[in-house]
Amino acid sequence: QAQFVESGGGLVQPGGSLRLSCVASGNIFGFDVMGWYRQAPGKQRELVAFINSGGGTISADSVKGRFTISGDNARSPINLQMNSLKVEDTAVYYCAAGRRASGVYNWAYWGQGTQVTVSS
Repeated sequence: QAQFVESGGGLVQPGGSLRLSCVASGNIFGFDVMGWYRQAPGKQRELVAFINSGGGTISADSVKGRFTISGDNARSPINLQMNSLKVEDTAVYYCAAGRRASGVYNWAYWGQGTQVTVSS
């Protein structure tokens, strides 16, 4: 089994920056994708950004131009640089990974999450 440890969360003022990191251990070979999801109180978990084994990246429209995912083509570690943070970015951020089957990513591996709070 794979385990993920996220770090870098915390409290920041609007307009500030944070950098999240995710380190995987255990059976971590062969991931097709690694990325970040987030879940705000009372809301569904949503994709923030991912990087695939070809180095391609995708970001949610709500974070484009502000957040940047980086890593070695879906290999641990991966990072999420978050700039110009907004109150609405407040959420628990989860590192996740998975494999591709039938053209779809199966996000089967999850970290415990790290809290990001944006508040003045």
